Amino acid sequence: MSTTEAGQAQETGAIRLPPPEKVGGIPLMQALKARHSTREFDGRALPLQVLSNLLWAANGVNRAGTGQRTAPSARDWRETDVLVITAEGTYRYDPPTHAMSRMVAGDLRPLTGVQDFVATAPVNLVYVADLDRTGEASAEEAAFYSATDAGFIAQNVYLYCASAGLAGVVRGQLDRAALGAALGLGPNQRITLAQSVGYPADSDK
Repeated sequence: MSTTEAGQAQETGAIRLPPPEKVGGIPLMQALKARHSTREFDGRALPLQVLSNLLWAANGVNRAGTGQRTAPSARDWRETDVLVITAEGTYRYDPPTHAMSRMVAGDLRPLTGVQDFVATAPVNLVYVADLDRTGEASAEEAAFYSATDAGFIAQNVYLYCASAGLAGVVRGQLDRAALGAALGLGPNQRITLAQSVGYPADSDK
């Protein structure tokens, strides 16, 4: 986010995202060929339009009539929240309104992983399963399906990054207890994965 956009977010605690751009990009087969993990990032913030596109691709609403998403969800639980962690704060993406609401002020990026680069990547997405939304599922079922749902979202992010010329890497190694405490997560909210996104280190865009 730009300095102006970050300032607005700090004042209001929320960011209204511009409509996602749903045309353009590269063909799917080219995106699949280009998809790869990158751990070196340019430190520049992502423009708000790019962040809007990224979040819609990750798990945005693509069927207005039902509210269903770009990523599949087991039994249509929609249990996985996408959290956006930047230098300015942590936000929860709300797909129905295509907006972000602030959860925590300040920079929690260092808590999103064990590798050094996570502290400077412009955006760290964290996928949190709210198990209260999984109904009567057993603990084993809820854990299994919420993990697969996070994987679907992460792949959407990978393909958007490949199409948009962004760098990204999904990660499973992080101190979930420390990050969960910093985020104020409840006992039935479980961090599944994290994913760093930004411009590649050799980019001059």
